[in-house]
Amino acid sequence: MSQKPWDGRFSQRTDIDVEAFTSSIDIDRRLYPYDIAGSIAHCRTLARAKVLSNDEADALVKGLETVRGEIESGRFEFHDRLEDIHMHVEDRLAAHVGALSQKLHTGRSRNDQVAVDVRLYLKDQVQGIIDRLGALRRVFVELAATHIDVVVPGYTHMQRAQPVLFAHHMMAYFEMFTRDADRFRDGLRRIDVMPLGSAALAGTTYPIDRAYTAELLGFAMISENSIDAVSDRDFMMEFLSAASICMVHLSRLSEELVIWSTTEFAFVELPDAFCTGSSIMPQKKNPDIPELVRGKTGRVFGSLTALMTLMKGLPLAYNRDMQEDKFPLMDAVDTLQACIGIYAKMLPLVKVNQAITEHAANRGFLNATDMADYLVEKGMPFREAHGCVGRAVAYALGEGKELHELGLDELKKFSGLIGEDIYPALSLRRIIDRRMSHGGTATRNVRAAIERARDLLNDSADVAHA
Repeated sequence: MSQKPWDGRFSQRTDIDVEAFTSSIDIDRRLYPYDIAGSIAHCRTLARAKVLSNDEADALVKGLETVRGEIESGRFEFHDRLEDIHMHVEDRLAAHVGALSQKLHTGRSRNDQVAVDVRLYLKDQVQGIIDRLGALRRVFVELAATHIDVVVPGYTHMQRAQPVLFAHHMMAYFEMFTRDADRFRDGLRRIDVMPLGSAALAGTTYPIDRAYTAELLGFAMISENSIDAVSDRDFMMEFLSAASICMVHLSRLSEELVIWSTTEFAFVELPDAFCTGSSIMPQKKNPDIPELVRGKTGRVFGSLTALMTLMKGLPLAYNRDMQEDKFPLMDAVDTLQACIGIYAKMLPLVKVNQAITEHAANRGFLNATDMADYLVEKGMPFREAHGCVGRAVAYALGEGKELHELGLDELKKFSGLIGEDIYPALSLRRIIDRRMSHGGTATRNVRAAIERARDLLNDSADVAHA
């Protein structure tokens, strides 16, 4: 490149170390399709405003499309002295259309140019994440349907609490990731705002039709304040917040898979193709995917923290600090997409050890609440029933038995209300299917939840492909 765009003001060439230090091309090169799309739309808008002739606009558009082809083919050279993707495209455009390229930047600034690039980029990426979440949510639904008869211990405080269907547990994750998809979908509304035409911060003197530019680029709205348009990064922070919450859900799932796949639990077995071994212990099968996803969660949290810290002290409008916004954003996008994708591929191959989960659900007095409920149905106040069953549990612990393993004479020591009908009430399947309150673990409830989820996913897929 012969000159920097601002060379007219300066008497010295930019120091080579300054060029390296201020360059962002290693990060923002991936914005090239959006930068070129924005430039083409801006070019058409300038022609509509009679700032460019139609012939000039056609020549510039053809040149920009040629540059895009060069980048896509891998024949394009990137280097620090051109600083960012905007300058690279403009410099290469000059090689194809000559001095005409100098007209393209009329009525815009790199401030609104980068803002439109990032919004276009994030629109694409968020829709891709929503689609990936749809695939992951479908995996949970199918896992639930396949294992509808499997019972597992439900936990509170990491202590066995009450038995639940494995399918009910999987559908809990479906709900979590559905909220994630909703958050990303809602955030798209605030990403889908077109800032181009705001120029550096005050708008432009040229009679451009910003609504026309927005239509060309597929934006639903245009920004209402030029200062806000070039300095707003709320949409990035909102995305990173939603990404962090989604990673929390992936990390909680990871923690359960790590625990459940241990020899001590053995509730599930992870597929060999998604595990690794030890360099020294031949017997090891390590749950690397869940562990790495759990670890990458902190990385996405760090991206949110980095951007919020970056923005918290900046006066209006644009400041060069904001060049640092793209690395945490793009790293979080890549990390989240990879984590969702690997789980959608691995989870269908997880083996559930039903005999082990049901044995565990039958141990640890998980039917204690149901014994209390049984006494309540016989007329005993719940607090009294709670104390009665607590004493029965203490006795059973001393005997090395479960409640349902105690004889009727033993149980009657705690209440004369107890009869032979106590044993069906304490059985695993009865416990499950009595949880009929909306959202409970009863088999009928869970089957209905699976069908609702399938309908929701199918409706979402229809909308996405409409």
